[in-house]
Amino acid sequence: MAMTKSHPLLVIVGPTAVGKTVFSLALAERFGGEVVSADSRLFYRGMDIGTAKPTTQERARVPHHLIDIAAPDETVGLAQFKQLAQQAIAAIHSRGRLPLLVGGTGQYVRAVVEGWAPPAVPPDPALRARLETQAQQEGPQALHARLAALDPEAAARIDPRNIRRVVRAMEVCLLTGRPFSAQRTRTPPPYHVLQVGLTMERAALYARADDRVETMMAAGLEEEVRGLVAAGYGWELPAMSGLGYIQFRPYFEGQATLADVSAEIKRATHRFIRRQYNWFRLRDPRIRWFDVTEHGPAEIGDAIARWLEDLDLAPLDHYANLR
Repeated sequence: MAMTKSHPLLVIVGPTAVGKTVFSLALAERFGGEVVSADSRLFYRGMDIGTAKPTTQERARVPHHLIDIAAPDETVGLAQFKQLAQQAIAAIHSRGRLPLLVGGTGQYVRAVVEGWAPPAVPPDPALRARLETQAQQEGPQALHARLAALDPEAAARIDPRNIRRVVRAMEVCLLTGRPFSAQRTRTPPPYHVLQVGLTMERAALYARADDRVETMMAAGLEEEVRGLVAAGYGWELPAMSGLGYIQFRPYFEGQATLADVSAEIKRATHRFIRRQYNWFRLRDPRIRWFDVTEHGPAEIGDAIARWLEDLDLAPLDHYANLR
């Protein structure tokens, strides 16, 4: 389907536990929409509780895309995600429906809304293993310094503590012989984009995230992780090294209690929320922020309705349901 600027894209961003799923369901139902997930943790099959994946009932209410698209030992890179997301968005438009790009993975959201063209370089497991071993043995700063020597621009943009991103930039540099930063271009996306940010006071958000961890533990998160380990998925995999999973490793190795695991997941979640706010800055003029303790789906929906009306989308009269 040829896309023009007549095609709207509603983007819903915000930190984990703020309520993106609840709001996106309500908004999708109001506007005849479908959700395209921009949460990298939701790609993996069998990882449901620890990722707070939308339930079967929620996905029955509103069609969801890019959920359960890979096994835990597979990798969904940025270039692949962007291609899949664009295909899903085009298909939603072709059905006369409104796509909602929803998620808290800033890199993936920006790839779509800013038109990033990331290098389509397939992963090299052996090279990655060597680079990760170097980070473990010599420390993340040493690997970051090596990247800085190869690509100062990329190194300046990547936090040394984010080993996964440092490794990926190094991988592209070494496999192509060109700087990672030189291979990332941008093309304006073919959409009218409205970015809606959901937020709340930080202490209240931390408390809400802590409550969600307790709910996950009660729902059987330990059993979910145990099943993944028993299936042969190692802790070194990107999926297993993520939030809500890697924190179980000391427990399974007899070095921690379940209470310790729960406490560490909570601490890690707080750190993750801070990183998300670094991606989605409250002062970013491209994002219209709403405090979810003050604004509900109806009020946010009214703002979206006004945006759609202002786009002058005739003859796309299937967006006329603005009540």
